[in-house]
Amino acid sequence: MRFKTPLERGTLIRRYKRFLADVVLADGSETTIHVPNPGAMLGLTEPGLPVWMSRSPYPKRKLPLTLEMVELADAGLVGVNTMNPNRIAELAIAEGLIPELTGYPILRREVRYDENSRIDVLLQSDPDSLQRPSAWVEIKNVHFSRTAGLAEFPDCRTERGVKHLHALERVVDAGGRAVMLFVLQRMDCTAFTTADDIDRVYGPALRQAASHGVEVLCYSCHLTPEAIRLDRALPWRPNS
Repeated sequence: MRFKTPLERGTLIRRYKRFLADVVLADGSETTIHVPNPGAMLGLTEPGLPVWMSRSPYPKRKLPLTLEMVELADAGLVGVNTMNPNRIAELAIAEGLIPELTGYPILRREVRYDENSRIDVLLQSDPDSLQRPSAWVEIKNVHFSRTAGLAEFPDCRTERGVKHLHALERVVDAGGRAVMLFVLQRMDCTAFTTADDIDRVYGPALRQAASHGVEVLCYSCHLTPEAIRLDRALPWRPNS
């Protein structure tokens, strides 16, 4: 996924009201930017951290700058825009970079399923070929890490995330293929796990979903101020 223009660098002053942050720009001026992340962003909101922002091409937009990445001294660039993983995953699937999700010529987005839900990506076979079960793929952004090399999800309670896991279980019950794909917008991790101390429900729900037949995939990304691309698969380490 390439950004339309290279990202602009700044320095974080504070993040507040979840979706807002104040930053110092390269020219020394201060401005308010949009933060496209409803989570806690633990470890990524300290004043003084370098940040990277995209600029909207629409001059009438109230907040023209959007936070895309935070730069950590020991981890490098960390992507925080929760809107990006879907696009990153879609491009990776189209390019055959996720072996587990190859062989589906049809990709549909935001398809209604289950009880008032929309799946991030629905992969389907060609109707004229031998049918294989459609793959219902839910995608989550991961940017949280407290232990060197170990990515964690979530960084705050997520009832919506648990709802999605139960919906994927019902896909399996109906004979479909269900996939939970975690897209890690970091380059410094070698494994993935759930933060059960932060959300005591999500981790057990993910392990239950996996035992029910839901596939759990995690891929890290390579990040630069010009682009983000899916990089490599990481092992999932289920907590006991």
